[in-house]
Amino acid sequence: MNNNRNQVERIKNGYPVGTRIELIQAMDDVQGVEKGTKGTVIGVDDIGTIHMKWDNGRGLGLIPGEDNFKVLSHPQEEEIKESDDPSKEQSQGMGGMSL
Repeated sequence: MNNNRNQVERIKNGYPVGTRIELIQAMDDVQGVEKGTKGTVIGVDDIGTIHMKWDNGRGLGLIPGEDNFKVLSHPQEEEIKESDDPSKEQSQGMGGMSL
């Protein structure tokens, strides 16, 4: 169990929110995300699935070791620090998300 927790932490650290990824091939090709599609990491869950916002609007998650993908870029450190600073938060208005 602790081994799995360490593996998930490595995935979370390796693919922080904002990381840009290109799909080379997914095991589950029926979800409408074709090879070559690019997207942005929106989070990693507790079982290590990398949740994505694909540029084509889809939301298929990636499973390291099963899906084939490559990292295009990681978020800038300043962006991460700013997002952790509550004084930098912007009002989302009526609970919506800004795109």
